[in-house]
Amino acid sequence: MKQPKSFDFKKKPIKPTFIMSLAKHIISFPDLKKRGFTYEKIGMDELKPPYLLLVNHSSMVDFNIMLKLTHPYPVNNVMTLEGFHDYTTPLMRSLGVLGKRKFIQDTNLIKNIRYCLKELKSIFVLFPEARYSLDGTTSFLPESLGKLCKMMKVPVAVINIKGNFVSRPQWNKINKKKRVHATMTQIITKEEAESLSADEMNARIENAFRYDDYAWQKEQGLVIDHPERAKGLHCILYQCPRCKTEFKMNSGGTELWCEECEAKWHLSDLGELQLLKPEQTELNFTHVPDWFAWERANVRKEIEEGTYAFEDEVRLFTLPNAWGFKKQPNATLRQDVTGTYITGTAYGQEFKLHKSPAELESMHIEYDYKGHGDCVDISTENDSFWCYPVHVKNVISKLSIATEELYLFAKREREKGKSLLKQAMKEVDED
Repeated sequence: MKQPKSFDFKKKPIKPTFIMSLAKHIISFPDLKKRGFTYEKIGMDELKPPYLLLVNHSSMVDFNIMLKLTHPYPVNNVMTLEGFHDYTTPLMRSLGVLGKRKFIQDTNLIKNIRYCLKELKSIFVLFPEARYSLDGTTSFLPESLGKLCKMMKVPVAVINIKGNFVSRPQWNKINKKKRVHATMTQIITKEEAESLSADEMNARIENAFRYDDYAWQKEQGLVIDHPERAKGLHCILYQCPRCKTEFKMNSGGTELWCEECEAKWHLSDLGELQLLKPEQTELNFTHVPDWFAWERANVRKEIEEGTYAFEDEVRLFTLPNAWGFKKQPNATLRQDVTGTYITGTAYGQEFKLHKSPAELESMHIEYDYKGHGDCVDISTENDSFWCYPVHVKNVISKLSIATEELYLFAKREREKGKSLLKQAMKEVDED
């Protein structure tokens, strides 16, 4: 089988016409009205395009909110290839959307962002977390973000959205149509874009991106009483805090339970966990992000001790362009402290893809993607490999956490090595 032609990432984007921008705005209105959408703008009165707009990411409704808050100005934004596949390339191109593969450094994207800002004079929108939040808190933000802002030398604004996650988390795709609120803030002025360092910009972005949807839900008294609100919660809370067993958690209705030790929790209509049985356990989490953070700490410990490892057979699909997924023979997905590997056959040729910890900042995962099961997506410049684990169930959240922790571990080791080298050179100089 000949490998299909790859997607053209070099193609210059266009500025959406006023009619197209108005159409997007009108289409986004009904859902926001049902949700009782509210917003506030801070420091935005004098800000006009071009500028960079960064938005946190919990659901597709984020796009509707972004369109509402930027109207009537035209925007260009980024969408991954599966989005081009779902909505067609001609439509996405006409809307000024740029294609991208997740967690791949792409110089074409940098050039096209600059083109949109300098030549088209539009608002360029990025969702820098690059995937939906898993636990309703800030996801991984790339450290290169500050460098990008510094390079573009334009103002930077942030939209921080609250309520989208608890209304429709990715592991429970029932749209509960609850209230959503957004704050749009200019965090870097034109003058500051020239004077601030990349690190200073990163600090401002990280501060503006802080959110915890479960904490916000409780503070606002936002009642979500849907009878299936806990369904899918085991996808992110995959490890039992009582017996420490992984991948034996399950959920349904308003409850979450461990099939190994039979511990059970209730998810209240304010998003809090309540332990039903046994009455006491060593770790009694009431806040979903706290449980998720505990799992992350456990993965970090495995990596630091050198014991972390995963391997399973996977159903493999490739996405070389935006025209369709290509079914390939089953392959093997492995991840350990040396990185992430896919070994198999694609387009009739054997291959082995290896991403070292330092190469892969984060991992794109999907829960029950289009009804075909849980999967992870790992990309190269020319192709994307969609892997559906066959034997190990409910593992993709841990793979996502491990990818980020492997990257951070590699970064710490690299910095430690530089520090040791610097100290050794200092000692030589002193001698």
